[in-house]
Amino acid sequence: MSNVKERIFGAVTIMSEEDAVKVWNLIQGAVALSNAEEVAPYPDELAAIAAYKAGDPDYQPSISQEDLMKELEIN
Repeated sequence: MSNVKERIFGAVTIMSEEDAVKVWNLIQGAVALSNAEEVAPYPDELAAIAAYKAGDPDYQPSISQEDLMKELEIN
């Protein structure tokens, strides 16, 4: 087993079951993402991204990141 795997195994063995479940969910997500197929964006998606980057008001967020964090109660 590699040094990284040993460190992960050691960390998980001393975690609470709840934290171990969180780590397992992260691992599953990472595996799913690594197996994901990359898909080219549609032209309308590229146009929306370009409009956002250009500052087009129709493509700007209606709420600030700070206000969104407050709304979601994320500190």
